[in-house]
Amino acid sequence: MQESAYMRRLAATIEWRFSGRKGSGLDPRVVELVSLAAREGSLAAAARAASMPYRTAWALVDEAERALGQPLLVLERGVGAAVTPLGERLLAARREARRLLDAHRDQLDVALMREPATAERPGLSIAASHDLVLAELRDGWSRRFGIAIAFHGSAEALALYLDGRADLAGFHVPVARGGEGPDALLTRLDRRRDVTLPFVVRMQGLILPRGNPANVRSLDDVVAKRLRLVNRQPGSGTRLALERLLARAKLPVDAIVGWTREEFTHAAVAATVAAGEADVGFGIQAAAAQLGLAFVPLAEERYAFACRRRDLADPRVAAFRRLLASTTVAKVVAPLPGYWLDPDVTPAGESRTSRPAAPRRPPRSREAR
Repeated sequence: MQESAYMRRLAATIEWRFSGRKGSGLDPRVVELVSLAAREGSLAAAARAASMPYRTAWALVDEAERALGQPLLVLERGVGAAVTPLGERLLAARREARRLLDAHRDQLDVALMREPATAERPGLSIAASHDLVLAELRDGWSRRFGIAIAFHGSAEALALYLDGRADLAGFHVPVARGGEGPDALLTRLDRRRDVTLPFVVRMQGLILPRGNPANVRSLDDVVAKRLRLVNRQPGSGTRLALERLLARAKLPVDAIVGWTREEFTHAAVAATVAAGEADVGFGIQAAAAQLGLAFVPLAEERYAFACRRRDLADPRVAAFRRLLASTTVAKVVAPLPGYWLDPDVTPAGESRTSRPAAPRRPPRSREAR
């Protein structure tokens, strides 16, 4: 007979501290970044694998190397990252420490209490376009509610949902202007079979170096000034939104310098601009604000989740809708510039099945910082 409970435990972990220095040690994320850089071949790829902005990853490694007095990684533009002998020794020591911990885990871990088994928790599988709010909530939702969120481009997330390989799909579409038809992503949903669960509204636009030194005000300026773009990957909702804006402005994509240079998150785009490796990116305002970058707003968009109509009565989906309408989500959204809760978020009642209408929101400045 299967047990209906599992034991929570305090798990012993590995920590590296300098001998003879109180309270001084390596941030555990540094060792993981060195390991990922060894596997992926670059710090930028390691940061993506860790779902971390590149600038944050670089700062963590730089701070650790200053404390150590010697490098863990050798970074070369256009080549990637190579692990130094010290980095290799640190990774080898971590492997051995993990082996010893695993061999004695029964003696070292401390049992606490029993809780309902994971199998009895709401276990939703969600394929979702990357979003700062979801990234902040993802680990907590996984631990507490068994909700597994995997980040993909909007088009890929919807494809996984439509193929039955995800319970829900998170995607975003521009708020439609008068006379415009529904976004291409929305046309993939069947009104009779699918509903959309509203989540947040975001501001998309041009991410530029601090102070906007090139005085950019539009996509026309990006083309005219031959600015180097860092783009999002094909199939991402953000790239589709940029393509739609370019088509509206009658600007061909081949007029954009760097069109094929791609990053996989808004934070990575902002970090690339902050590092001076690109002159402009396209993404959400909150990503620009996190690094103190300039931002030119171009389009509002709604982020929502596609759900099968028949699943609205599923307790797991009902619990997820309550999470979307919770004060926890509101607290994560509140401090993010260019973000606000979708006014149609509700834990119960009929969900939207047509394209989203323009959100009701407070007035905001349209000027670039």
